[in-house]
Amino acid sequence: MSMNRRNFLFTAAAAPALAAAPVPVVASTPSESRFQGTYRFRVGDATVTALLDGYLDAAPEMIPGFEAASVSAALERSQQKLFPGGVRIPVNAFLIEIGGRRVLVDAGTSSFLGDTLGDLNTALAAINVSADSIDMVALTHIHPDHSGGLIDANGAAVFANAQIAVGQTEYGFWHDDAIMASVPESSRGFFQIARNTIAPYADRLIMQSGEQEVLPGLTSLPLPGHTPGHAGYLLQSSGEQLLFWGDLVHMTALQFDNPNLTIAFDTDAKQTVETRIGMFDRAVADNLLVTGSHLDFPGLGKVRTSGDSYVYQPAPWQYGA
Repeated sequence: MSMNRRNFLFTAAAAPALAAAPVPVVASTPSESRFQGTYRFRVGDATVTALLDGYLDAAPEMIPGFEAASVSAALERSQQKLFPGGVRIPVNAFLIEIGGRRVLVDAGTSSFLGDTLGDLNTALAAINVSADSIDMVALTHIHPDHSGGLIDANGAAVFANAQIAVGQTEYGFWHDDAIMASVPESSRGFFQIARNTIAPYADRLIMQSGEQEVLPGLTSLPLPGHTPGHAGYLLQSSGEQLLFWGDLVHMTALQFDNPNLTIAFDTDAKQTVETRIGMFDRAVADNLLVTGSHLDFPGLGKVRTSGDSYVYQPAPWQYGA
């Protein structure tokens, strides 16, 4: 699916009409699964599985200052190409198995954003993990490609036994009627999507604030800018660490070399860039293993510096994890 301004706003605009109904906003019906994207690896005593929900193409109009020639050249250096719909980016989620518990970092898209997405359940089934066995879903933020999979076509909870960890600032932003009323009408649907996807879990929310341990070995980390309460999660186990940084980066081939490059989904572009550069510097200094919702699948690597630029260094494949 190509995500341009027209269908980006279409998804949002559909929501107010359904605001009184208990059903989610559905942009289209997901197609039969095309793949079962999974990659399992170890972090200390924890097992982590990267899960590919699908992909979307970010249209040029969604990337401020887009220049086809420079973008194409940068993509080519990464053995990628510019697609007719724009820059192709994956949507990833992650399963953490630690201390006898199963935690999902983000819940995928379901049918909110088109038929090239919505394969998280297929990926879970491929590793024999049922939705009912998930103990927690740790949300980086409440955009539809991260929270859409929380509910089924009837608006009911998909994860019957899971708590939902989410930043208090993030939750408050999407549930603030005054903020919702202040944005263009075409954008208000995203507030309703956020509310609909969280609503079935109202009695089992864990509201984190700042750096807070949401369960032993997993700590939330504020990364504001993309959304006001956008957060990452730091996994620590047996002396090893992995940072799940959510949407700190959308385009692997472009935003390490040019960290000032933003995308229309960023709520506060200036803060997004400041947070990104600050976390890049921390990742370099601490030699952090990182992963993200839109890093090229399986999205596992480290940040390095090269002259005045940053470089993403994919981690070697772990065999037999």
